[in-house]
Amino acid sequence: MRALNILSLLAAVVSVARPVIGKAQAACSGTLQGTAAAGDPFWLQNVKHQGIAAFNPTPASYQVFRNVKDFGAVGDGVADDTDAINRAISTGNRCGGGAGCDSTTTTPAVVYFPKGTYKVSSPIVAWYYTQLVGDARSPPVLLAAPNFAGMAVIDADPYIDGGGGAQWYANQNNFFRSVRNFVIDLRQTPASATSTGIHWQVSQSTSLANIVFQMSTAAGNAHQGIWMENGSGGFMGDLVFNGGKFGMWVGNQQFTVRNVTMNNCDTAVFMNWNWGWTFQGITVNNCQVGFDIKSGGTTEDTQTSGSVAVIDAFVSNTPTFLRSSVQSTDHLLGALVLNNIHLTNVATAVGVTGGPTVVAGASGSMTINSWGQGNVFSGTSSTAKFTQGNIAAPNKPSNLLDSAGRIFGKTRPQYEDFAVSQIVSVRDQGAKGDGKTDDTAALQAVFNQFSGCKIIFFDAGTYFITDTLTIPAGTQMVGEGWSVIMGGGSKFSDQKNPHVMVRVGQAGDEGTVEISDIIFATQAPAAGAIVVEWNVHSNAQGGAGMWDTHIRLGGAAGTNMLASNCLAGTVNAQCSAAYLALHLTPQSSAYLEGTWVWLADHDLDSGGSKQITAFSGRGILSESAGPVWMIGTGSEHHTLYQYNLFNAKNHYMGLIQTESAYYQPVPAVPAPFSIDSSIHDPSFPSDLTSGWAVSITGSSDIIIFGAGLYSFFTNYAQDCLDTSSCQTQIFNIDDTSSVSVYSLSTVGVTSQLSISGKGIIPASVSPDGFAFTATSWSR
Repeated sequence: MRALNILSLLAAVVSVARPVIGKAQAACSGTLQGTAAAGDPFWLQNVKHQGIAAFNPTPASYQVFRNVKDFGAVGDGVADDTDAINRAISTGNRCGGGAGCDSTTTTPAVVYFPKGTYKVSSPIVAWYYTQLVGDARSPPVLLAAPNFAGMAVIDADPYIDGGGGAQWYANQNNFFRSVRNFVIDLRQTPASATSTGIHWQVSQSTSLANIVFQMSTAAGNAHQGIWMENGSGGFMGDLVFNGGKFGMWVGNQQFTVRNVTMNNCDTAVFMNWNWGWTFQGITVNNCQVGFDIKSGGTTEDTQTSGSVAVIDAFVSNTPTFLRSSVQSTDHLLGALVLNNIHLTNVATAVGVTGGPTVVAGASGSMTINSWGQGNVFSGTSSTAKFTQGNIAAPNKPSNLLDSAGRIFGKTRPQYEDFAVSQIVSVRDQGAKGDGKTDDTAALQAVFNQFSGCKIIFFDAGTYFITDTLTIPAGTQMVGEGWSVIMGGGSKFSDQKNPHVMVRVGQAGDEGTVEISDIIFATQAPAAGAIVVEWNVHSNAQGGAGMWDTHIRLGGAAGTNMLASNCLAGTVNAQCSAAYLALHLTPQSSAYLEGTWVWLADHDLDSGGSKQITAFSGRGILSESAGPVWMIGTGSEHHTLYQYNLFNAKNHYMGLIQTESAYYQPVPAVPAPFSIDSSIHDPSFPSDLTSGWAVSITGSSDIIIFGAGLYSFFTNYAQDCLDTSSCQTQIFNIDDTSSVSVYSLSTVGVTSQLSISGKGIIPASVSPDGFAFTATSWSR
């Protein structure tokens, strides 16, 4: 958004118009509005907390929700609250401390901060599977004391003292983190100190949201909002950075950033390295440089920024919008894509540090409609055209755009204006969440009675279901520390008779559905599970959506798919996780933000991140006529495909990230599943023995604004990376679909893009560090 008042950002989500209800009927009518009094705290503070960690060794005593004041934090801006906060986070034999625990799903924590000012003198350390949540009505301040010492106010992956660079967690496996609703204030620390708001070295299923960073505005200050040196993310959005040397100093394989405002930073974003980042809806005011990009590395050993794609930016009173460290004149030295960039009083639109101006700015206003740097492809030609100029612009259907003509975005709903009395707990209504009791009937009763009447609160837990659970149109539901809905039993075990696990609306349903902070999972054998079937359509943009909600298949306690029984390299029918993970049906619409659809490649709960072999037939199938937004989504390790768009329309997808199944080609695709024409499975050319990352057939107005499509293994061996031959093809579009592709980065593949099963973009012509990057492709 062009302007943002982050502290009242979520106030827009005050009321939700009652939808027209179809077959899956909700009980209420009218308009659901928040009734919290002006002085009330965020409902999460006082709602009854009875969540459990179902697979913890002592679930009856383990505490999921922790209020930092219950652990001694004062929040008056005077007392040093560091120890109390860290005690609230670490209590309960949790995973961290640099003591050898690399991951676990059995010790989740939601650490809550009531309104106040919490002074800290050393880092708040976010242990594995932790959500740090502030009062959304009055976001608390995390105040760095003048004598603050340490990496950052919040540290998500500490370095081990004397460890020679070792850290608590492996950066590319640092999953399940969330921080939201805070003001992080560095201004009491010396301006010359490299004070940092958040050290955020993370991977998928992570999010930062609704955070303001307050930093020094003194000349030559060294403050920075976010520091990120590695990882494999991820999503962040709805952030404001005021002051500082750097708003964000970042390096990570891939990331999606939405709705970020930078005010009075020396450099808004410093990009150290990546394979591909997408920035959507960026506002830069009164900075010196908008994007400062380290570029020029074209080998793995010299990796710098592979690709930066920016869409819908508003930049004012900033001398340089974007500059690269190395001039790119006649060949790829880091890809750039700029779309709908509005500049006011910006002297240099695109330049080179210490070098020439590539695109001149203006003292008044100007707009960059569609501009790129790098290798541009079109049609069926395999010839790269190095371009530093205008590139083909996508057609943007109006239903994907907001009133200002930007790609629509929507903040995750938190219902901060709702009173505790407007929240209904599923455990209060009889659901157990213990991972073993059949909660199907209890949960269905909750939805039937309360959808559209109250916010449905899934207390922390694992809710086991044995038959289809229908979420009616009108539902607004929120979890606690990624509450799990897990399907298991005979209904889901037969791949010859696929069965829907969770149905979101019935066919023809119109209305609102909001799902946040939930994980959908299965218990093996589940070869016939259609994990989520999404039918609901909303006439309101973003009215039907999921935020920080994931499909996690295998690799976690309770799934029956761990290293002990699903050993890597074995083919065990009992290790089947799903038939299809997510199906967007033809009449549906969907807003998916930060959603990760992951078939586990390793065991999160047995220690040592041991590899496993489990099987999920298909990732995301979309037949939707739109609008569909997939913002910061990923789909990994499914057999036939990660994304399949069939007769789909009006999709914005950016950034999307995939990995092919590590075990392929043993067995080769489609084994251990079969081609199912009834759900439009794609075909596979004879040279392709691994699944498609993306397959698009009969579709129109599809915009892919950033894609990282990776194939790292051939039957668990990685020698193929040296020759980009882990699989021959990875991304297929038929002869007729209208698709615009920008910032396409691939790893381990011979052809980056194919038309009707024939490779047309050879990866070899676009080396860009470890990955290979095509700046754009169009018909």
